[in-house]
Amino acid sequence: MARPKKTEAPDLAERVNLTAGAIERLTCPPGKQQAFMRDSEAPGLRVRVTAAGAKSFVYESKLNRQTIRRTIGDVKAWSIEQARTEARRLAVVLDGGQDPRELERQQQADKAAAKAVTAVQAVTVAEAWAAYLADRRQHWGERHYQDHEKLARAGGEAAKRGTRGRGVTIAGPLHPLMAMRLRDLTSPVIEAWAAEQAKTRPTPARLSWRLLRALLAWCAEHPQYAAVVPAQNPAKTRRAREALGKAGVKQDALLREQLPAWFAAVRNIGNPAISAYLQTLLLTGARPGEVLAMRWKDINTQWRGLTIRDKVEGERVIPLTPYVWHLLAALPRRGEWVFAGAVREPGKAAQPIAKPHHAHATACKVAAIEGLTFHGLRRSFKSLTEWLEIPAGVVAQIQGHKPSATAEKHYTVRPLDLLRVHHERIEAWILEQAGVQFDAQAAPGALRVVAGK
Repeated sequence: MARPKKTEAPDLAERVNLTAGAIERLTCPPGKQQAFMRDSEAPGLRVRVTAAGAKSFVYESKLNRQTIRRTIGDVKAWSIEQARTEARRLAVVLDGGQDPRELERQQQADKAAAKAVTAVQAVTVAEAWAAYLADRRQHWGERHYQDHEKLARAGGEAAKRGTRGRGVTIAGPLHPLMAMRLRDLTSPVIEAWAAEQAKTRPTPARLSWRLLRALLAWCAEHPQYAAVVPAQNPAKTRRAREALGKAGVKQDALLREQLPAWFAAVRNIGNPAISAYLQTLLLTGARPGEVLAMRWKDINTQWRGLTIRDKVEGERVIPLTPYVWHLLAALPRRGEWVFAGAVREPGKAAQPIAKPHHAHATACKVAAIEGLTFHGLRRSFKSLTEWLEIPAGVVAQIQGHKPSATAEKHYTVRPLDLLRVHHERIEAWILEQAGVQFDAQAAPGALRVVAGK
C-alpha cells in the first residue's frame, strides 16, 4: 500500500508508524464522536481523537475476551516514545492476567489508606476530643457538655469571677494532654498525668479521668481512631486510679432541728438574690449550677411548672411550689436570668450571680452549722423527704436522676400534677419544721417569714 502523503490524513484502517506529523493530521471522521489511529511498533497503542479535536494516547487490548482500554495521557504531555514504553508495560500486566485498571485502582486505594494511616498517626488528643464532643453532644445535657469543655480549656482568659484572685482562668486538668498525639496517650503517660493533677485538684482530676476513659472507649469504636489506640483502654489502670484516690464520702446535710436556724440566717442575707437562691436550692433539691442557670422563661405560672436545665438529661420540669414561686416573684428582673447580679457596666446585660460560697458560709456560721456545702443542700432535700416517706421515684424525678432498682422496682415518669402533690407536701413540711409561717394564698412576692418555733 502506498504511503499517504504528508498532507493527507492517516488511514485509520491501517497501523501506522506514529509520528508527530501523523498525530497532527489526525482528525475525527464526520458523524463520529471519536476515532483511533493504531501504532505499528507498540501493539495496543492508539491515538484517540474526539469530535472536538482532543487527542490522547490510549492502550487497548483484550483480557478474558473483554476489551480493556486505558487512557495513557494527552499527546501534548506524553512523547511518542514515552507512550510506547507505557503501552509495553501495560501489555506485560495483561499477559500476567491482571486488569491494569483494577491494579491502578488498588494502588490508589493503598495510597489513600497509607495516607489515612499517616494522618491518624498525627491526630492529637485535642482533635479527637473535639470530634468526640461533636458526636456525643446531641446525647448530653448542656451542662454536661460544658463540663467537658471546661475541663479541657487552656485557661489564661481574663475573668472577674471564679479565678480565686488570679484574674485569669486556669487551665483544666485535661489541657496538658490536649497537644499530645493520640497514639502517645499510653498508660504510663496517663498515670503520670493523674499523679500530677492529684497533687492540687484531686476532685476535678477524678472527673477528668472518667471523661478521658470515655473518650478512649469512643475512639476504640471508631475506625479512624481505633488504629492508634490500644485494645485495652490505657486509662483503665490501677496506678492511675490509686494516684487519684477515692472521693471522700460526703455526709453534710441539714438536720431537721437545724432548719429554723438555717432559714433565719439565710433570710438575713442582705442580697435578696443570694437568699432566694439558697432557699431554692434546698426546696427543689436541684444541682447548684442548675438553679443558677434558671431563666424567667423557664417559669410557667399557668401550669405551675419550673424547667430545670438538667446536667445529664437535657432538661426536666418540676413543680413550681408556692413558697419558691413567691421567692422568685419578689426578685427584680434584670434580664433573662432569675438570679441576676447587679449591672456593673452600662449597656451590658446582667449576668447570673456567682455561687455565693462566702455568703452561705457566713450564714452557716451564724446558725452554728459546720461544713454544709451547696451539694449538701441538695442532699438535705433527699434526706428530709424520708421523714415523710415520699416514694424514691418521686424524689429522684424531682432531683433529676433515676433511682436504683433497689430503691424502686419500676421507675415511673410521673406527670407534673402528681409530682406537685408530693413536692408541695415536702415544701410545706420543711417550712413547718423551720418555723416559717407562709400564706400560700398571698400575692406572689408578699412573704411573711418568722424563723424559730
